[in-house]
Amino acid sequence: MNLLQRIGYYLGGFSIGLIILMFFLNGKKVSCDYGPDARVLKNINTKKIRYSETINQALINRDIDSSTIAFLLKKGDINFTKSNPREMPCGIYLIEGQYLEDDWTLTVQNCDSTATILKASKVLP
Repeated sequence: MNLLQRIGYYLGGFSIGLIILMFFLNGKKVSCDYGPDARVLKNINTKKIRYSETINQALINRDIDSSTIAFLLKKGDINFTKSNPREMPCGIYLIEGQYLEDDWTLTVQNCDSTATILKASKVLP
């Protein structure tokens, strides 16, 4: 068996394996959240999100909207140096991100069953 036949058999088996995996994983919500940022954001998003009185007032005044908060909770970056994840009873996380060309920071209190958005502020240039 020469090298060209070996490569052909390898590619044939590899492609069959990929097709089988596509059928098994089709429609499943498979994610690859191994980084610290991704794990914390996934943990926050699985809980019931509550707003503090400050955020409720900002939503009423239209200083921030719920789509900005949702986007930052999905795609934001956690600043672990300014966060306090070991605070009792609930950890405090500072989430930074950019939405519609504006830089934002969210302060989130992450408890066992709920996550409360404490503060949201636009970072001035």
